[in-house]
Amino acid sequence: MTQASVQTLPADWRDFFALTKPRVMTLVIFTGICGLLAAPGSIHSIIGFTAILCIALGAGGSAALNQWWEADLDAGMKRTSARPLPSGRLQRTDARDFGIFLSLFSVGVMGIAVNWLAAICLAAAVVYYAVIYTIWLKPRTPQNIVIGGGAGAFPPLIGWVAVSGEITAMPLLLFAIIFMWTPPHFWALALFVKTDYAKVGIPMMPVVAGERATRRQILAYAGLLVPLAATPWFIGGTGAIYGVAALALSLAFFALSLPVALRNSEPEGDAMRPEKRLFAFSILYLFALFGALVVDRVAAAQGWI
Repeated sequence: MTQASVQTLPADWRDFFALTKPRVMTLVIFTGICGLLAAPGSIHSIIGFTAILCIALGAGGSAALNQWWEADLDAGMKRTSARPLPSGRLQRTDARDFGIFLSLFSVGVMGIAVNWLAAICLAAAVVYYAVIYTIWLKPRTPQNIVIGGGAGAFPPLIGWVAVSGEITAMPLLLFAIIFMWTPPHFWALALFVKTDYAKVGIPMMPVVAGERATRRQILAYAGLLVPLAATPWFIGGTGAIYGVAALALSLAFFALSLPVALRNSEPEGDAMRPEKRLFAFSILYLFALFGALVVDRVAAAQGWI
């Protein structure tokens, strides 16, 4: 059943809110706040709040545009069939206009109220997710998540630039960490929902290259994440609080990737527990890693270390 064949039902604010992918936005907002708090210098609390609000609105706008474009695909997948568009609670044009409004409004306010470099970075994040990933990469290549991971890596960089007004090595490293984290995080999910992607013809790695190749790549990316996550400490950009936390968390991530990578069979259902465990930990990993970054920054500012 396509979205066009579903009778549209009356929508309310909850349906528009659902278009912003609030669960994903939680991580976006958190990493954006951490980038802002970890940056050198200071920012007025109202301007800082405005910057985070703009990051959230930009992420929500690009998510709405993603769902507008993929409404028919979402209707064909069990995991996404209850979203507002495939279920018929919203018109596609309403979702498109809502996404465009949030995106343009967030970029404009960021530029006027914070600084234009942060606004340019936010605009790049919106275009990266809504156009480069959603329209170009996702339906064409199994490397969609690898290249498209940049879309979710912008928030800490934007938060940092909102304070400092410049792009330096540290915010680029924070960007790179999320970029490297995204493939093993998302492929762990894709392993146990691959039938959904196969059904609608999306070339996710497990569908195109097979489970065995996907599992090996999960382990490879998890391994590369260990030194990368600790690099801010190695170059003197953070203290030992962050450095020790980064090593411990990244080694745990790698350890949880091992049982996923070493499987030779293609388990289903409850047998996918290692994959589900890795996916759940990957979310905790990013919250804990960026939380440690802020704790390290506060400890240094207070002279505790």
